[in-house]
Amino acid sequence: MVAKFSKLKAIVAATCLTALISLAPQVEAQVAKTETDLLAQLADADPKDAVAIDRALQAIWRKSGSPAMDFLLQRGLDALERGEARMAVEHLTALTDHAPDFAKGWYERARAYFSVGLFGPAVADLERALTLNPNDYNAIFALGTMFEQFNDPDRAYEAYQRAQAIHPHHEQITSALERLKDTVEGKEL
Repeated sequence: MVAKFSKLKAIVAATCLTALISLAPQVEAQVAKTETDLLAQLADADPKDAVAIDRALQAIWRKSGSPAMDFLLQRGLDALERGEARMAVEHLTALTDHAPDFAKGWYERARAYFSVGLFGPAVADLERALTLNPNDYNAIFALGTMFEQFNDPDRAYEAYQRAQAIHPHHEQITSALERLKDTVEGKEL
């Protein structure tokens, strides 16, 4: 009887292995899409699908590759959410010091700097974030917001257009473009 069970185990193992091998291509197709694939889909997506694609991109961009750096990012985001921008700057400075190639850290520190009125460092961090990730439409939008803060509607409008080219359904970008359209393009007579 023991011999029968050992043969049964071998048969079950072989069946599982065969099923696993035959399912491998299907599983690979369902693995999370790459950033490039998601950006291409975002450009052509309808508004409903754009929300899910945006979330997937944000999830990719939020991963530093290090649990410790992800923890620092989360601490900075939590501090920003609580309205403790100076504390957020500290956490995010530690993050950018230890993970200088992590674009999201620079972007979030720019947001924290903006919150405390340090516009020069905010612009510098946005430039660094965009050097590392030129497709981050939120960072481009933030740069447009900074240009508006500096009373430069032409450059703000240009930044918003660049961001909209990547994410056509971003509501804040669309609103900003509508708000500046008459100022930049002029009113129709």
